[in-house]
Amino acid sequence: MRKTIVAVLIAALLWFVMFSPWTAPHINFWYTMTCSALTLTTLSTIWCREWLKDLRFSPRAVAAGLSIAFVLWWVFWTGDKVSQWMFGFARSQVDMIYSMKGGTPPAVIALLLLLVIGPAEEIFWRGFIQRRMMARWGANAGLVAATACYTLVHLPSLNFMLIVAAGVVGGCWGLIYRFFPSSSPMPYGTPAPSSSSPSDRTQKGERPTVLPLVFSCEKELTVMR
Repeated sequence: MRKTIVAVLIAALLWFVMFSPWTAPHINFWYTMTCSALTLTTLSTIWCREWLKDLRFSPRAVAAGLSIAFVLWWVFWTGDKVSQWMFGFARSQVDMIYSMKGGTPPAVIALLLLLVIGPAEEIFWRGFIQRRMMARWGANAGLVAATACYTLVHLPSLNFMLIVAAGVVGGCWGLIYRFFPSSSPMPYGTPAPSSSSPSDRTQKGERPTVLPLVFSCEKELTVMR
């Protein structure tokens, strides 16, 4: 558990550099995010190599990812409109989030999201952090703890809309990781009987499938306007 805590603290430091108003204006967000993603993937590989066994690519996974992407895009589009009606500061905070695209060609952003940032974030936050927390505290408590960590690292942004968005998408990705058992499950602890149902296997702590490409598609459609 010590390695998990250290990893979260390192991620918090990286997120501070990327999002805080004291440091963000002095960096290129997307290139810094790419370096951070590679750093966290390296930590995940050193401290939790099990994520390598989680990788599953299939047309069904890609289709599911695109479907989730469009649903979340619609949720955020609706949330953008509702938040503007509820909060006077919402528009400026949302514009601040999208202003991070400035200075980097959209095609480069899309490629970084699809090939590096999207997969790397899921490898770290779900394949490493949530996996270890679910193994330590159980599937549901681990989901809540990992989602809380993912949300809290965005606090240095001082951007209410970004923090709420992080909580929503972090919870969504965490739920998918929680409830999508692997087709060839490998338990966190003691192997469960092969006759157990998918929901039973998840309750007993078996690892769900990580689908980095799914989440990459989702991130790209969510971030790109």
